Amino acid sequence: MSRLGKAFEGGGKLVAFIVGGDPTVDESYKIACDVIESGADVLEVGLPFSDPMADGPTIQEAGTRALTAGMNTDKYFELCKRISKKHDAPLVCLTYYNLVLQYGLGKFSKRCAETGVDGLIVPDLPIEEAGPLRKELEENNVDFIFLVAETTTDERLEKILKTASGFVYIVALLGTTGAREEISDKLKSLVEKVRSKTKLPLAVGFGISKPEHVKEVLSYGADAAIVGSGIVRFVGEDRGGIPGYVKSLKNAARQKTD
Repeated sequence: MSRLGKAFEGGGKLVAFIVGGDPTVDESYKIACDVIESGADVLEVGLPFSDPMADGPTIQEAGTRALTAGMNTDKYFELCKRISKKHDAPLVCLTYYNLVLQYGLGKFSKRCAETGVDGLIVPDLPIEEAGPLRKELEENNVDFIFLVAETTTDERLEKILKTASGFVYIVALLGTTGAREEISDKLKSLVEKVRSKTKLPLAVGFGISKPEHVKEVLSYGADAAIVGSGIVRFVGEDRGGIPGYVKSLKNAARQKTD
């Protein structure tokens, strides 16, 4: 099992998402440290892209702030290196294929390994076209993480689970990221179906923003809850509120194992 996979052992875990470089590189480093120190077991750091198809308004705005401040791929990896030197929590990169392709599949994969990035999520890269990148990542011991949703067919799910590593990202709702009031009533059956087909850790994201959401998805059998927009919102509105918010989410996750 990879280092990232081991981070989910025992369940009741919290995966937190921030946008690298939002609002500046130095500030996002401080935010990353605050989030990890407040209880995040895994930190997902977004590499901002100008056309983020899976991101809702909150994360799009954060990406725009980061790009306006000069964020790019090289600066992103330097940021991850700083975070990984300070903290042991595994890091996951979420970005879009255009940036990876432009940088070079081999170079990007190598830089992940060199800077402490344990896993990569590329929402716009389908499994049928992921072979070359997955090969480069495997050679550098970096997990390639796939997303599955209620619209994923059984045939496609089987194909994904044969090649997935690190953990499986279960999309809690259809559409883009963003905080929601309620969780889809179809999520429980989706988690149970995926759980029956793989021993990989399962993490649920998209729309998870409240402690009660965290408790709910973990009660379905997921190993972790992923919270993104809920955290990113604080960057633009109330930077000082991040530690307390993350602690409330982690406390909810801990109740799964108490």
